[in-house]
Amino acid sequence: MSVPDSAAPAPLYAKVKQMIAHQVRTGAWPAHYRVPSESELVEEFGFSRMTINRALRELTAEGLLVRMQGVGTFVAPPKARSALFEVHNIADEIAARNHRHHSRVIKLAEEPAGAEQALALDLRPGQPVFHSIIVHYEDDVPIQLEDRYVNAEVAPGYLEQDFTRGTPYEYLSRVAPLTQGEHVVEAILARPRECQLLQIEREEPCLLIRRRTWSGERAVTLARLIHPGSRHRLEGKFTT
Repeated sequence: MSVPDSAAPAPLYAKVKQMIAHQVRTGAWPAHYRVPSESELVEEFGFSRMTINRALRELTAEGLLVRMQGVGTFVAPPKARSALFEVHNIADEIAARNHRHHSRVIKLAEEPAGAEQALALDLRPGQPVFHSIIVHYEDDVPIQLEDRYVNAEVAPGYLEQDFTRGTPYEYLSRVAPLTQGEHVVEAILARPRECQLLQIEREEPCLLIRRRTWSGERAVTLARLIHPGSRHRLEGKFTT
């Protein structure tokens, strides 16, 4: 692997970063390319494992690489984009980028509403709500963990849907068309189980969208949408 001349005076970890970035920017390592392991890079560069690890961590934080827990490190594709002020079908967003959407259903069940769900959905505590947890993939990379509560009175057929063939957005748009939505966006560290489902390291920052939606006067859903920060960005337009 060649080293750009400008890398010579840099600290060792910065040299590694520059060498890897050079491979990516010249196209030698295209999007989704599996980066050599830390051990392989130690052998190739002759630097310590700590130096290699720091370079990979920083390149991941900068969005150039994606580290998938238990799988390896890959060159990141261009970041997925979602509209900040609008609600769209994630499958349509992925298809518009000429990529393939598929999903994995982790949970689909009826539960009694807790205090938070009852307040958000204008229900009494203990009333039935439907709870789904779904991982959405762009090609084979998980880009969103959707943790959603649904008002069972508004969408009674929710549990009968096959969400590996269609998304909750598609079903809910048919039975309870969206008339109003609320977004709250936060930067978080995902919980251990969420990191496992998204195949990210514990320290990777994530974008969390807390979303409530209404159809007419009825509250329909309360959702937590978690996106790995290295794989996603939000965009919005406004006028004054």
